[in-house]
Amino acid sequence: MAMLKLDRVTKRYGSETVLDGVSLSVAEGETVAIFGPSGSGKTVLLRLIAGMTEPDEGALLIGGQDMIGVAPENRAVGMAFQNFALFPHMSAYENIASPLEARRSGREQVKEGVDRVARLLKIDHVLGHAPRQLSNGQKQRTALARALVAAPKLLLLDDPLRNVDAKLRFEMRLELPRLLQGFGSTVLYVTQDYREAMALGNRIAVLVGGRFVQVGTPEEIYDRPATIEVAKLFGDPTINLLEAEVQAAGGATVASVGRRRFSLAAGYEDMAGRRVTLGIRPENIDFADPGHPDALPVRVAALLPLNDRLVRLVVGEDGHEFNVSKSSGTRALGEGETAAIRAEPSSIILFDSASGERIAPKIEARERVAAT
Repeated sequence: MAMLKLDRVTKRYGSETVLDGVSLSVAEGETVAIFGPSGSGKTVLLRLIAGMTEPDEGALLIGGQDMIGVAPENRAVGMAFQNFALFPHMSAYENIASPLEARRSGREQVKEGVDRVARLLKIDHVLGHAPRQLSNGQKQRTALARALVAAPKLLLLDDPLRNVDAKLRFEMRLELPRLLQGFGSTVLYVTQDYREAMALGNRIAVLVGGRFVQVGTPEEIYDRPATIEVAKLFGDPTINLLEAEVQAAGGATVASVGRRRFSLAAGYEDMAGRRVTLGIRPENIDFADPGHPDALPVRVAALLPLNDRLVRLVVGEDGHEFNVSKSSGTRALGEGETAAIRAEPSSIILFDSASGERIAPKIEARERVAAT
């Protein structure tokens, strides 16, 4: 049985539809990252699940029970916000203890619960501090501890790392999965950072314009994005997109971009003559021997160091531009130099130019049918 089930949930504010018939099923103990741009409805979705507001249409079940009309305190839901939302007049200890106090737990039970979660989050040394005395990282952990202390069946995290520094954000990306697994909670984690979504979610639900446009594992969404829009949301630098035509050439299937051709993987044979949008991730483009049949001659137009990677903007003979992302340790190619690039057929993604939807090769479609 799913711990959380949303069935065609809709929420409107006046004439604006913020959530438009969203459906999602989350298994017990699973962490699902709700990812999407600002204004896509992520926080509204959490508020609906927490009971802070009610949907206009649809069903919302937690643990198999209908939650419509059920008060927030009776939903066994914990929530942590991006702005921490700590009570300023309470110490860190009192903030963390507040959910247990609300349950009228005994003094020893409260102390045991607070001490346990504070040790796990490494804030036991600041329990006597007021929020104004805490660093942002300590505030973030205190808010998370308050959400976790009552061992909620369902934990809602609303972009909790957004207001902390980059070092702590990186550390918490590593620590949070272990901590959440230790508590055994089912988690919905809202974020605008695709890296966080991929690092923390067992699955990612991509929310755009009030609708889930794709739900899948991080690997599925990155390697097989449902639409051009989803493909552009994941990756830095963003995916290379080019208009192309699928053609049959000497027993093979290729995508022609101007005068150049990219070999395609098996499964696109029936698409000859069709116009498509071709997508290649920057890290999937390799510098190649100019004599390779798939090699595309290019000139390096610009260089952009990006942490441990170096991104090169290269331009083909017909003016098409590509971002190429490689380890900083690869052979140096400076601005103005000429080279050749190619991509493995299996790394090329095709989209329908009109709808923007990904075109799956025939073999994948057969595998999907067999799996069902």
